[in-house]
Amino acid sequence: MSRLFDKYKKEVLPALQKEFSIKNKMAVPRLEKIVLNVGAGDAIQNIKFLDTAKKELSFISGQWAATGRAKKSISTFKLRKGHAIACYVTLRGKRMYEFFDRLVNIVLPRVRDFRGVSPRSFDGRGNYTLGMKDQLVFPEIDYTKVEKQRGMNITIVTSAESDKAATALLEKLGMPFGEA
Repeated sequence: MSRLFDKYKKEVLPALQKEFSIKNKMAVPRLEKIVLNVGAGDAIQNIKFLDTAKKELSFISGQWAATGRAKKSISTFKLRKGHAIACYVTLRGKRMYEFFDRLVNIVLPRVRDFRGVSPRSFDGRGNYTLGMKDQLVFPEIDYTKVEKQRGMNITIVTSAESDKAATALLEKLGMPFGEA
């Protein structure tokens, strides 16, 4: 399948099984999905911003991006219910492991002044969310064609029931955690 998935099966799964004394290997924490989300609130004035955000997100993920719409109207932001204001991609299986591998080994080391990701970004249920301030750290993006600097949220959903188990899983998969 992928290099990281092989590492998970051969090294990470037995190590987690031993660390948390889990008898059944199907109960060992694993990656379930990775969701990439780009908010494009400026698409209210010009829908072209959302199209370029979708295109860039598709280059990064290798999968076509879906459109997120406003759930309710907010008059101060000139936002109506149903307006397209975001785009997102949900990665599973082989693409998920390949993206995680690229994120950990290529993208995060390219971030300026990088000292590791925050270990506090867990939600209490074993899921981790990482905020990126700039899409230019991804090698798939051609910086000469970028009109506007855009950030994104990367949510890594695991089957772990606690943050401790999820931290152990992500550390063994290569996620560089920094100081708390």
